[in-house]
Amino acid sequence: MRLALALSLVAAPAFADVDAALDRHILPGHLKLAETTATLAAAAEEDCTPEPLKAPFNTAYDAWLGVSHIQFGPIEDQGLSLAMAFWPDPKDRTGKALRDLASATDPIVDDPDSFGEVSVAAQGFTALERLLYESQTDPDYACQLAVAIARDLARKSTLLEEGWEDHATLLRDAGANARYQSDLEAQRALFTALSTGLEFLHDQRLGRPLGTFDRPRPARAEARRSGRTLRHIKLSLAALEDLTTTMAADTPQTQAAFAEARARAAALNDPTLAGVADPASRFKIEVLQQAVRAVQLAVIEEIGNPLGIQAGFNALDGD
Repeated sequence: MRLALALSLVAAPAFADVDAALDRHILPGHLKLAETTATLAAAAEEDCTPEPLKAPFNTAYDAWLGVSHIQFGPIEDQGLSLAMAFWPDPKDRTGKALRDLASATDPIVDDPDSFGEVSVAAQGFTALERLLYESQTDPDYACQLAVAIARDLARKSTLLEEGWEDHATLLRDAGANARYQSDLEAQRALFTALSTGLEFLHDQRLGRPLGTFDRPRPARAEARRSGRTLRHIKLSLAALEDLTTTMAADTPQTQAAFAEARARAAALNDPTLAGVADPASRFKIEVLQQAVRAVQLAVIEEIGNPLGIQAGFNALDGD
């Protein structure tokens, strides 16, 4: 399913609260990401073996899920989205990139200034997950690589946090700068982050492992190696709901739809969505996906339409 956005030419009344979204969602979320990745990097410097790193890794990954839907502003300007988390990855580029580094025992892992130049598939949370949750042919080099990735995640997260301190001013001063030439442009940027985040949840986090009834694809589930697949769905729902409530408080249809989706996710006992291959379990996951679509439709009705944004859904066709 694709969520196609068509912006109306008719100005709409202001609806999205930009200041609240910044002060209560975007800025604290990026500060938390910077803090937790700094803790992760410090832990890796002290002991880079997998077991001690798993707890700070999961805490930092949780923080990333809190802001991963904010795909505009500094992350777009600096081209860091895939470098933070390279997924979906249908061709296993992460595995290949990590194998290439390890087979060459590439010394770039010892050069923090240059490590950001390696393939984005070998950077970020998805690459670090591989090192912590899969057996390694060269544990010593994998340990060095884990330090390099953790350190680089902290560096990038700090760049994003600092970038948002500046970018927030542009959003607040919309109409007085070339980036956001009206309040409505700033509000629409927030709405786009919300709507595309919901689309990613529906199409990718749920849609990729679901595949089709005849060809389910559990191996394509996000973060399955660390058993975080369902956790990502729950955290994504929570983050998107939080953005919604900071943008617009009076959205009863949307809040009811979020509550239903959260209830459906909570009822699943399937951490990696392996049940997509079992008809009975698959049905529950499909119902969750339908609940996410209901959130999308409610968001359009209660937030998008008042902003003069019309969003159309194509029929689901095994996306």
